[in-house]
Amino acid sequence: QVRLVESGGGLVQPGGSLRLSCATTGITFGLNAMGWYRQAAGKEGEGVGGRTSGGTTYYADSVKGRFTISKDRAKRLLYLEMTDLRPEDTATYYCAASRLMLARTQAQYDYWGQGTQVTVSS
Repeated sequence: QVRLVESGGGLVQPGGSLRLSCATTGITFGLNAMGWYRQAAGKEGEGVGGRTSGGTTYYADSVKGRFTISKDRAKRLLYLEMTDLRPEDTATYYCAASRLMLARTQAQYDYWGQGTQVTVSS
């Protein structure tokens, strides 16, 4: 059974950093694509970035150069390292996993965590 649990959200000042973690059960990093999405209040969900089963990462233009996706295979964790945070990054962040080796759209993800809130404010 697949289970994803995010943690690490919180309140941070503009320019600050946070690292989100996604604890995984039932996922094989070498077989499943994974990604991060976010949804701000009153707005549609937005793909933040993802990681193919082969390890290639990609990012939305809005976070490129500031966010990094990585994994710890031994701990079965997926990370989202966020730097230079801006008020517009405020959202609930979700970890997602796909049965596919490459997933680039929200519809291609099959499993979702419960989300963790990130608030960027002074």
